[in-house]
Amino acid sequence: MIRFENTTKRFGHQAALTEVSFTCDPGTVTGFLGPNGAGKSTALRILAGITRATSGTALVDGRRYRDLPVPGRVVGTVLDAAAQHPGRTGREALRLAASMSDLPASRAEELLERVGLGNAARRRVGTYSLGMRQRLGIAQAMLGDPYVLILDEPANGLDPEGIRWMRETLRVFAAGGGTVLLSSHLLSEVEATVDRLVVISAGRVVAQGELTALLGGAGVVVNGPDLVGLRIALSGAGLAVSAASGGLRVEADTETVGRVASAAGQVLTELRTGGGTGLEDLFFDLTSGRRGPTGPPGTGPAGTRLVAARDKAARDKEVLA
Repeated sequence: MIRFENTTKRFGHQAALTEVSFTCDPGTVTGFLGPNGAGKSTALRILAGITRATSGTALVDGRRYRDLPVPGRVVGTVLDAAAQHPGRTGREALRLAASMSDLPASRAEELLERVGLGNAARRRVGTYSLGMRQRLGIAQAMLGDPYVLILDEPANGLDPEGIRWMRETLRVFAAGGGTVLLSSHLLSEVEATVDRLVVISAGRVVAQGELTALLGGAGVVVNGPDLVGLRIALSGAGLAVSAASGGLRVEADTETVGRVASAAGQVLTELRTGGGTGLEDLFFDLTSGRRGPTGPPGTGPAGTRLVAARDKAARDKEVLA
């Protein structure tokens, strides 16, 4: 299991992460999404023991990375596939990594074949494409037969066949009880691979939950001659409202929206269920601020987590100060 608990990281006066909290359970693949500079890589580096958090914790199997007796037997990481020594062959690089974990050379040979680099094992890493380096990184991460994988942009440089291979590899790993946390900018591939999503923006978690629940929470699309007045009425009733094509999207059921509109004297020309949304639309809505922080159903109105209220209170306090 992976657990972030109120993890905060500051570089001087700049906050890279602010009270980030989420978990990744065994048997799941969790996608970690956010715009460039949102704090994804910082969070993964804290989890992998490379960077220290200013406050809070990031735990693997209930412990910090540096407290794991043999980290490679618990967690495998691929944070920068391009950082491997260019002068070594693929075989040399993997055998060296195996020896550092007291693993036999045969384990390196097994992983080279598994990731499709058996025929390139004698080539120097400097001649590898980025996609081949990604495969080598995955092989190195899996050397110790860990049950947790932490991957930063693992599909970078992979061709379509390689992306399919990566997807199948991660799904098989999770099906065997493994835990995967991966960041990626390939939204379509994330949607096809993960079970859960965590979205951060400006260092804060703005959404987390089951992929199907987040994408299925399309709410209601509503339209009328006075959209400004309608939005004020719906927001005033405590409903989450965002812009939709030619109207408004409301995170509520049709009965509630109709009742609120009627009570406010608002005429409706359209009232229908939203019919779901794609990951790309969800991502841009969340990271652009057009849609409020969202969590799994049952965590508050429209799935809004308590972290949203806490973050708002903190921002209000800063403004008042």
